[in-house]
Amino acid sequence: MKMKLIPPGEFIMGDESWDDSKPLHRVKITKPFYMSIYQMTQREWTKVMENNPSSFKKDDNPVENVSWEDCQLAIGKLNVIEPDACYRLPSEAEWEYACRAGSIKKYCFGDLESELGDYGWYSANSGDTTHPVGKKKPNAWGLYDMHGNVWEWCSDWYDEKYYQKCHEQGIVEDPEGPGAGSRRVERGGSWNNDAGICGAGGRDRDAPDHRIGLVGVRLARSFW
Repeated sequence: MKMKLIPPGEFIMGDESWDDSKPLHRVKITKPFYMSIYQMTQREWTKVMENNPSSFKKDDNPVENVSWEDCQLAIGKLNVIEPDACYRLPSEAEWEYACRAGSIKKYCFGDLESELGDYGWYSANSGDTTHPVGKKKPNAWGLYDMHGNVWEWCSDWYDEKYYQKCHEQGIVEDPEGPGAGSRRVERGGSWNNDAGICGAGGRDRDAPDHRIGLVGVRLARSFW
């Protein structure tokens, strides 16, 4: 998979539009990490897992209908194939930091919903299906489809009050989410979501064993 090295830095995390995405709070990412340039495709998933559970079958479209637990199995197999790679899911903070790529606006490109179609597939332009990865404009760090196409699993447990706890701490370094929970975080929006939900700070969640044609995966790698 093609990966991009994401530098350490600070950013303002959250979105005041949604109750579980506020308050805004400052986060510091202290270590560089790699983020996949594209959402994991069905071709890549099939090479690793020898199956394709996707609802919208096409090799270059993002894999979907995969659970958080399925992704952990795939990551385990990848790390056997490439033992020095250290593939993993990004944390929620890493995901938003990489998505924003320095932007302080709603999207990686600004605030205008009218421009979202240049960067992602969502309800207004998707035709109710996923699309091949990398066909829209990338963000400033060269990452594609950070808005729309499919939601992307993150490593964190979900807690709707977690941002309040972070806000009370001041600057939070490398947050990894709550220590326990019943659902895992998803980020980025999908082909059937309205523009507002696909913002950099928008959040969703599902049970770790849940599968649906709206949710896929983008992998990260630790940098040593």
